[in-house]
Amino acid sequence: MATPLTAARLPAPRTGAAPRDLTTPLFAALALAAFALVPWAMSGGPSAIALLAGHAAKWPKYAAVVSLAPVVVASVLALVSSWVGAARLTAMFAGVALAWAFAQGFYAGANGPAFGLGATIALSALTVCLARALGRLGLFAGNATIATIVVVIGVLLLLFIFYPIGSALVAAFQDAKGNFAPHLVGERLFTEDIWGLGCFGGGTRCGVAINSALLATIVGLLSMLLGLALALVVQRGGQRYAGLMKVMSVLPVITPPFVVALALVVLFGRTGLITSWLEYVGIPRSRWIYGLPGVAIAQLITFTPISFMLLHGALHAISPALEEAAQTLRASRGRVFRTVTWPLLRPALANAFLLAAVESLADFGNPIVLAGNFEVLSTKIFFAVAGAQYDAGRAAVLAIVLLGLTLLAFFLQQRWVGRASYVTVSGKGDGGAPAQLPGKLWRGCLGIAGAFIVFTLMCYAVILTGGFVKDIGRGDMTPSFRHFLDGFRVEWASHGLFFSGSAWDSLFTTIQVAAVSAPLTAVVGLLSAYVITRHRFAGRRAFEFLTLVSFAVPGTVIGVSYIVAFNIAPLELTGGMAILVLCFVFRNMPVGVRSGVAALAQIDKTLDEASATLRASTWRTLLRVVTPLLRSAILVTLVFSFTRAMTAVSAVIFLATAKYNLSTVYIINRVEAGEYPLAIVYSTVLMLFMLAVLLLMQKFIGEAKLGRRGPGVVVAAQ
Repeated sequence: MATPLTAARLPAPRTGAAPRDLTTPLFAALALAAFALVPWAMSGGPSAIALLAGHAAKWPKYAAVVSLAPVVVASVLALVSSWVGAARLTAMFAGVALAWAFAQGFYAGANGPAFGLGATIALSALTVCLARALGRLGLFAGNATIATIVVVIGVLLLLFIFYPIGSALVAAFQDAKGNFAPHLVGERLFTEDIWGLGCFGGGTRCGVAINSALLATIVGLLSMLLGLALALVVQRGGQRYAGLMKVMSVLPVITPPFVVALALVVLFGRTGLITSWLEYVGIPRSRWIYGLPGVAIAQLITFTPISFMLLHGALHAISPALEEAAQTLRASRGRVFRTVTWPLLRPALANAFLLAAVESLADFGNPIVLAGNFEVLSTKIFFAVAGAQYDAGRAAVLAIVLLGLTLLAFFLQQRWVGRASYVTVSGKGDGGAPAQLPGKLWRGCLGIAGAFIVFTLMCYAVILTGGFVKDIGRGDMTPSFRHFLDGFRVEWASHGLFFSGSAWDSLFTTIQVAAVSAPLTAVVGLLSAYVITRHRFAGRRAFEFLTLVSFAVPGTVIGVSYIVAFNIAPLELTGGMAILVLCFVFRNMPVGVRSGVAALAQIDKTLDEASATLRASTWRTLLRVVTPLLRSAILVTLVFSFTRAMTAVSAVIFLATAKYNLSTVYIINRVEAGEYPLAIVYSTVLMLFMLAVLLLMQKFIGEAKLGRRGPGVVVAAQ
């Protein structure tokens, strides 16, 4: 029973009119300040107000008054409307200002200025004004903060995913001369080399769509199961195995592209080390590694760690009290795992399959080395764009097929997870220990994990030694540091240290780009996950799907799309670092979204409700209640986005320049020149650097502490 003292301490209910919104006028004022003070164009120069005054000599064909005056006037009216609390008028004027600004920019094209710092600040502030006004009108449950998150991220998705891809896909409806020809879509789409089933009927090949779907299914299922085995060994196998398994299982994540595939060629190619040894025992040389088996093995080594990290976090979050309750009812250990643990892992298992399958569909590095005659969509698109016979329409049609396959994977994942509740973390105390694994399951997982680790060690032994011998590609294993010094020589000059090695410039640029893009990816991805899982609003399902689309598109298509879309005003970004950062942020954000969704699915919403009852704002609830429980998801997102920014190649190979050259582009150039030892030694340096960064991130961020006893050794023999 509540006493008068405790009742007096309870917060009084809110009464009266809603508090006045001062944030929206502040952003409207910021937009006007940007119009007046900050250079409007990318190349600097006058502000928007100065352009209105006639200082537009750089762009003689640009009608500044017609283009910018309506934007400035609408912004002034938005400020006045927001100050007096007229949300409907604020939304209307902010929307008009945004629409006119983009419309005049695209209409002017190369004849007008490209959007620069002033335009970015002003248009971003107007977007926030529009979002907050929509929230105060009752959309997004009247929550201005959620409205701001959804609208801002939605606009960013439109600008940096759908606009460039749409610009490239327009080519699907055009002929070679650029004329509109919709009848060509059917001719390009329904062809034997896309949908052919010859490999199932006695033929030699299937179409690229069938090959890609088959490869994605195999890799998705096997990486999910391998990741689960690793997670069970680490999470419930005691401290004897946790350290080794965690380090070894994440090594492939920090591996630059082509390196795993190159290691497999060195081991199992026609002149490979293992192939040569097998010839002594009567097994003839073959090319079995080139095709579906080789690509699948390389992708399994590459993508299984993603499944492991997702499933490890999900296993850590499962409440031991549920498993203890089943054991109290005398369920066997196998029955507890089948009926309690496995069902609670369904969201994480589905997410692991989805990410691995979509990554397989979009992978470029492994197929380009190992596919041989086994054609897949990503390489087919690359050769359609970068090959001798340039065919943008053909590439666009293949990209549409790839999007369709990703949509199918998303649909199947949603069907399997269903609408059941998977909450295991609530506000109640939890001091249990994880359930013991059945003996047979433990031994099976340990054997699978051990085989994976041994095979991975073989590949990495080739990688680590290949850069410190004369020429591993030709079998010359004489020790040598010449390749390391060629890339990473440091000399002492009169002005201090001089990094004279040829690889230093690309390494420093890559670190800078990755350090900027990784936190941005985590913020955008986890904010998206929060609004998807915690709030209901019109278009939520569509918003969730849109956040995943970028994973469906091969990096080659992303790169070409960015070149096409952002090579001309008003969004002229090519040649700078900004386009590299934006490409990485929106290419990698699905990992943040899916890891956040998987983690939030196990956190009870009553924690948010309790915070709201105590009058905490949405931002305060997000920062003080939800974020501490998402440390595992934050770590996964930071690690993945940073390592992907350090190792991506297919998207950025079109975007890197002489000034902003990246490590992977440097490695590609060395491989094309036949300098395999230098490429491998650079890859080794990248791996060691990223491993150090990964360990520092884990130490700094830590893991969510759920107040449970340590697992100890939780394996029981049967």
